[in-house]
Amino acid sequence: MKLNEWLDTWLNKYVKNTIKPKTYYAYQNMIRLHISPMLGDKDLYEINAEILQDFINYKVEHGNLINGGPLATNTIFAIKSILKQALEFAYKLGFINKNYLCLISFPKRIEKEVDAFNLDEQKAIEKYCLKSNKSNYFGIILCLYTGIRIGELLALSWNDIDFDRKLLFINHTVTNIKENGIYSNILQEPKTKSSKRVIPIPINILSCLKKIKKQSKSVFIISTRNNDMVSIRSYQRTFKRILCKCNIEHKNFHALRHTFATRALESGMDVKTLSEILGHKNATVTLNRYSHSMLNYKILTMNKLSKMLCIEKIVPLFY
Repeated sequence: MKLNEWLDTWLNKYVKNTIKPKTYYAYQNMIRLHISPMLGDKDLYEINAEILQDFINYKVEHGNLINGGPLATNTIFAIKSILKQALEFAYKLGFINKNYLCLISFPKRIEKEVDAFNLDEQKAIEKYCLKSNKSNYFGIILCLYTGIRIGELLALSWNDIDFDRKLLFINHTVTNIKENGIYSNILQEPKTKSSKRVIPIPINILSCLKKIKKQSKSVFIISTRNNDMVSIRSYQRTFKRILCKCNIEHKNFHALRHTFATRALESGMDVKTLSEILGHKNATVTLNRYSHSMLNYKILTMNKLSKMLCIEKIVPLFY
């Protein structure tokens, strides 16, 4: 059996009904774009440690399909995950004698530095959004002050807000799927248990939401002119236009989440609380991702600590 045949069987017979649609299409695309072109025609029993290592080495150095340069580490690990699962299943079913992937060396995963807006950029974005007469622009503000993801924002309905208790409930997310060249949105539950969470809403944000709700005719907080759900790609284009109007260098939408986390830490929020608000699996994830973006906060706290030293009361050590 060729690897291509096995991957198709494994994905559609054993995996498809156990994972979310977005994950299925991600697996499908990863196999089509990265795995099949180099390994697809090989028989399962041919695939050994040397072949797999050569494949991974090539992807590390030349796997980028756009410029022929290095492939992103996260993509390398996504390829590893798919091959590991597929070959392990083939081993359990007796199609191969050993899963050689466990012998392969992979590049070290390095946490990318977060790309957040500085305070001046944030204020410019807020000013532009608040001055506009478009209620959908308030979604940008909501992300800046809650740290929610774009899929979580677009899935929000008015039922997800408890105005009396000042709480926002993340119960769903929107995922963007491309099938047969057409993009579509799918509403589903968050990917992990920690992503389903409750976020306290700042009072000034709550008052704005109350005003928007009075004028809204949609079940969704962010909606189209027909009161339907806004697509992810459409809202990303809206955000890009806002940055252009503000003369701010383009950053992807996720930078709003990074900006919230950075401001929260700079304001003194503890990592555990921030981790729960962001919906991270644990505080270690939050600490690893944002600790290096806290230089100004570190300088401030170190200077506060140094005030404990009463230098004027100490006899000079140097003359």
